[in-house]
Amino acid sequence: MSNRIILNERSYHKAGCIQEIVNEIKARGFKKAFVCTDPDLVKFNISARVTNLLDEHNLKYVMFTDIKANPTIENVKNGVEAFKQSKADYIIAIGGGSSIDTAKAIGIILTNPKFKNVRSLEGLAPTKNPCVPIMAIPTTAGTAAEVTINYVITDVAKNRKMVCVDPNCLPIVAFVDSEMMESMPKSLTAATGMDALTHAIEGYITKGAWEMSDMFHLKAIEIISRSLRKAVKNNKKAYEDMALGQYLAGMGFSNVGLGIVHSMAHPLGALYDTPHGIANAIILPTVMKYNASATGSKYREIARAMGVKDVDAMNQKQYRKAACDAVRQLAMDVGIPTTLKGIVNIEDLDFLTQSAMDDACRPGNPKDPTFEDIKNLYLELLK
Repeated sequence: MSNRIILNERSYHKAGCIQEIVNEIKARGFKKAFVCTDPDLVKFNISARVTNLLDEHNLKYVMFTDIKANPTIENVKNGVEAFKQSKADYIIAIGGGSSIDTAKAIGIILTNPKFKNVRSLEGLAPTKNPCVPIMAIPTTAGTAAEVTINYVITDVAKNRKMVCVDPNCLPIVAFVDSEMMESMPKSLTAATGMDALTHAIEGYITKGAWEMSDMFHLKAIEIISRSLRKAVKNNKKAYEDMALGQYLAGMGFSNVGLGIVHSMAHPLGALYDTPHGIANAIILPTVMKYNASATGSKYREIARAMGVKDVDAMNQKQYRKAACDAVRQLAMDVGIPTTLKGIVNIEDLDFLTQSAMDDACRPGNPKDPTFEDIKNLYLELLK
């Protein structure tokens, strides 16, 4: 079986790179943009950094802001209809995973109308056509949605998140401009940064991992570990490093998959609207401990990438513990809660566990969990 790598056709990096969007639009002959962004980014004039460029160069666009933090099937359906009415020919997605994921789902349905029932996109959907062209501009340093073939849509009626995997949804161009991320509040910087670290660690130990993906993930772990604390303190260089680190993690996990940290986090977002990065950050150290026996020597390299000293002098038990401890300490240092107390209702435990078992990320976990395994992990996180 071959290993496959799918990435953006083109991507731009470094502070200020959003200026390149005008050249890209003109070179591709696009006529009118459908700008997907969430209301808060409009309110705080973050989206305006892009739309002002469009205005300056007389490039037509229409705004679509019916997007929730955990985007829903209804958001997608409304977006499909709004795009049809707009007469646009491409999408500009501005925001975190919510805006970009919504744009992906809209774009896929428009070019593959047999999937207009959004639920049919869950899992690996057999779409035939590339989505409407998307230019993606992340405003958080975490999800890497701009470079992944994944997107997540909430099915409100069933209280669950649908993980959709589709190479046809990948944005054609990404503009990873750290200046678009600098206005994030401290809590969002911390949460999205830990989301990126989760992507890197889960991607590194997933069943599908191989040498090229390992390269992306280890470098991402290194960059995120040295930069996140500083980014939370609003350090400009650290934001630029985080923008790169999260993108590298996306380059990897998009192509090899994730694990049960995400499987367990997704139901929390669906049922309680828990921010995805916070859910991941709380769950990650505990699941790392559970997975340790199935990871060979990889935790030694995680510990090394996170700056742990003298890992080569440690035995296997020591470096595995050191890796878990380093992740837990980073999460604590940036203000992430340590337990699911106050988030999870004990009466929902069986529903959460079954949702995690059914999640598309679960098969990639290095260790195959049982229902009882996942339930016990939730219980451990409630202590």
